[in-house]
Amino acid sequence: MPVVVPVKFAFASRDLWFDPQGLDIVEADHAICSTERGTEIGLVTADPFEVPEDELSAPLKPVLRIATDDDLDYADELAQRGDDAMEDFRRLVKQNELDMKPVGIEYLFGGEKVVFYFAAEDRVDFRQLVKDLSSCFHTRIDMRQIGVRDETRLVGGYAHCGQELCCTRFGGQFEPVSIRMAKEQDLPLNSAKISGVCGRLMCCLRYEFEAYKDFKSRAPKKKTLIDTPLGKAKIQEYNTPREQLVLRLESGKVFRVNLSDMTCSEGCKKRAEEQGCSCRPDCVTRDILERIESPDIALALMELDREAGIDVGDGLSRADRLVPEAPARHRRQRSGEHGGEERSQRGQRGRGGDDRGQGAADEQVPHARRPRDRLPHAAAVAIFRARSATTLSAPRQLARRPLPHRRKTALPAAPAAVATRPLLSLDSRLASVRRASRRCLLWPIRWLRARLRLRVAVLAMAGEPVRQSMVRVPRLPTTRLRAAVRASRAEVRTAPTTLRLPSR
Repeated sequence: MPVVVPVKFAFASRDLWFDPQGLDIVEADHAICSTERGTEIGLVTADPFEVPEDELSAPLKPVLRIATDDDLDYADELAQRGDDAMEDFRRLVKQNELDMKPVGIEYLFGGEKVVFYFAAEDRVDFRQLVKDLSSCFHTRIDMRQIGVRDETRLVGGYAHCGQELCCTRFGGQFEPVSIRMAKEQDLPLNSAKISGVCGRLMCCLRYEFEAYKDFKSRAPKKKTLIDTPLGKAKIQEYNTPREQLVLRLESGKVFRVNLSDMTCSEGCKKRAEEQGCSCRPDCVTRDILERIESPDIALALMELDREAGIDVGDGLSRADRLVPEAPARHRRQRSGEHGGEERSQRGQRGRGGDDRGQGAADEQVPHARRPRDRLPHAAAVAIFRARSATTLSAPRQLARRPLPHRRKTALPAAPAAVATRPLLSLDSRLASVRRASRRCLLWPIRWLRARLRLRVAVLAMAGEPVRQSMVRVPRLPTTRLRAAVRASRAEVRTAPTTLRLPSR
């Protein structure tokens, strides 16, 4: 088999094979080679190796010699001459008004010709430019049009990742890159993020495309439910470089598991055989969960064992656990006699001996349910206190005490001692209060009216005169609330100014 040595040239996109002709040449040496364009100098990228003859498309060109120090100095001089000639190249392009972008100039090592590289979107008629360049440099001129990818490779630079451009760093032949490769790798379809310096899709999208494609062909699809000892888990995302899946349990716990650790259930194997495709795993066993370093998963497994009656070794039973539970709702028992007996007992305890007849009536009709009192809570409490209280030592302290729980029973009758005149005519205004409560759409209005009535009732029971300045109403923003305040103040003005309670 023939022996070849790969050599990389400055303006070439890939390595070229040459016949070493028995020279003691190794990697990192510079070699003087004979090419189709003439004599050139390049860098040896690997040691000589053998290749089959069927891989050679054309006869090999020979390596003339290994470059010496003088050859390297001459190559540096030619590179400097090419950089200096770029100024004249740009000037002549602008003079001929050509739509092209000068990229670089290469002086061949043998001096056969000078190659001018330019980038353009369309074909350019540069015949006059070649004449001007030939008269300026007095040598043979060769014009080469390149694309934007080759331009970026020759100029060089740094990519978004902070590394040197792949086309400059690795070289090689450009391969097509499609948007499907970005979709397969779950990358954002934003042209600014997946495009390189050249404006085309980044070359690195092709590097891991096959790995992502292979992993997704073996892994379950996203949003698939996976069976675990802790219940169903849904696949949230992939970690393709590590071949891991991120699963989320119904309880909200998230954990990672390797694809190789997952197993296939019998039903999954049966479906795969029927459809003639590969079986994708859909189960995670307990031993895999125990190997996961997660406190949440460990506690969930301990809880599962405790519910199964297995001693987990923590010295606690099911009764020792602190589990937040929702408060139980107290519902009435509607089971005939038992419900009637309970309601009658509650009526006797709450109203005393005088209301036993009412309790018996409740016992006779166990399923009857009284309509809810539509009065505001604070107003109902004020009426109850005004009817039942006979003396009041600390009126303002009473007003600041917390209100008792709203009773669902009927209010007791007023004492016979207060029969000359109703307190502030509250009984006569009961219907108006109910109508006002129906009209109120906002709870602050109902709270404000009840608060005013309670304060007026307390002051009147204490024997103090009720004045307008004593009833302080906070300022409210909306027009409807202000109207409610004015209506409440009007009711206070019509109330009696003083009221003396009868002595015992």
